[in-house]
Amino acid sequence: MTGVPIVVHPPLPAGGRRVTVHSDGRDEVLGIAYSDHDLAVFLAAAGVADPEAVVNDPRWLEWRGARAHEFHGD
Repeated sequence: MTGVPIVVHPPLPAGGRRVTVHSDGRDEVLGIAYSDHDLAVFLAAAGVADPEAVVNDPRWLEWRGARAHEFHGD
């Protein structure tokens, strides 16, 4: 783990990106995000106070396998 608690994984072939949060020594899947709105909803449900700010903050969130804010697979 890189130390960043929230990871947006590479796009899935059918679209969407798995979102995980690292807490208490393990990774928990929050869901599959198909948009920034989905991502913000997952983060809010996980207790993030300002999810819209977190999606662009590399101290909190890491985008893997594709550019940030892209949710469609090949």
